[in-house]
Amino acid sequence: MTFDVITMGRVGVDLYPLQIGVGLEDVTSFGKFLGGSATNVAVAAARHGRRVAVITRTGDDPFGRYVRNEVRRLGVDDRYVSAVADLPTPVTFCEIFPPDDFPLYFYRFPKAPDLVINAEELDLDAVREAGVFWATVTGLSAQPSRDAHHAAWAARGRRPLTVLDLDYRPMFWPSREAARAEVAKALPHVTVTVGNLDECETAVGEREPMRAAEALLDAGVELAVVKQGPKGVLARTRDEVVEVPPTPVDVVNGLGAGDGFGGALCHGLLAGWPLEQALRYANAAGAIVAPRLECSTAMPTPAEVNAQLEDSGFGHSTGAAPSARPKPAGARDA
Repeated sequence: MTFDVITMGRVGVDLYPLQIGVGLEDVTSFGKFLGGSATNVAVAAARHGRRVAVITRTGDDPFGRYVRNEVRRLGVDDRYVSAVADLPTPVTFCEIFPPDDFPLYFYRFPKAPDLVINAEELDLDAVREAGVFWATVTGLSAQPSRDAHHAAWAARGRRPLTVLDLDYRPMFWPSREAARAEVAKALPHVTVTVGNLDECETAVGEREPMRAAEALLDAGVELAVVKQGPKGVLARTRDEVVEVPPTPVDVVNGLGAGDGFGGALCHGLLAGWPLEQALRYANAAGAIVAPRLECSTAMPTPAEVNAQLEDSGFGHSTGAAPSARPKPAGARDA
């Protein structure tokens, strides 16, 4: 099978409080959800009718079985999800203080299984042929995952829509400088980057959106997408600059919005939409997730995104599921 989207990286179980505005020490009940940025993006892309697989690893434990069951239930192929016998499946807690304070507590000790992805275990043909290959900076934070990412990029050979989610989490790195050094090695191998202002600063030392995008292009990227929070999204190529305003929402938990944005962006880019159309669609998708508690199961359908666009006065973007017939690598839907 040729996949429209393959993501690679973090997975875990999100244990999110069912009380809003309450510290973890006082929370009395939690919801259990599939989580992890790369996995959330995979679910989000699947919601738009895409053929999607995720490359990741779990523990050989009940939470690992839960992850595989949820991945399948949410429409993502789990053939590249495997277990590591001696490591537990990660769990993540958060606190919810809307509109913009959502502290995360990652339990990925002694080491997260998703950082034990080995290069020799990759299906490099599938990686090469995927319409989008989406990886994250977290996957560069430790071996053998780091080498596996470079093996995947070498197999693709800078094919279009080789995406690096800048996804910088300081708790996974000894320093910002260490992360920047690894990102610098990765950027020549990818064609698209997606990140917020802090992540762009980590990647290229620039926080001002236009300068950050220009620095990413200078590093070899063909499309730099800079998320600016309440100021919207900026995207830049060598020939085009697009700025999309934010979609106003009442935020409950903003943690999954970026992943909803990412999965919808994959859909729009694969469909060959104009850049502004793809960004508006992705922005609307992220806005739908922000008022919801969870991440993976909060990802919207095309009908929801189109309704959001119409409510915002931006009209309708076709979000219909593509044909189930596999396409050659690099092909776009009409």
